[in-house]
Amino acid sequence: MNLNEKERLIAEIVSILQTKLAVDTVAETAEQEKPIEMLTIKECTRVICGLSEHTLRLLVTQGKIPSIRTGEGKRGKILVSKSALLNYFSNI
Repeated sequence: MNLNEKERLIAEIVSILQTKLAVDTVAETAEQEKPIEMLTIKECTRVICGLSEHTLRLLVTQGKIPSIRTGEGKRGKILVSKSALLNYFSNI
């Protein structure tokens, strides 16, 4: 392999890497722009078949699924990110 062939090969590799980097950057930007979809406990049980409200409340209490509570005290609604819920159940 002579010097010209090596330079051409390196140029092709750099071009491929730049294209890959550009595609990854666009995908990350599109993902960041998506709004976060929050679900109530009842809505979560509709998304994951076979999941009970009680089990989901336990997972939230144990900190296995991140959540936020709206309102004050025990009467506040628990909201869970849909992506966090799906991520948890896809990784178990």
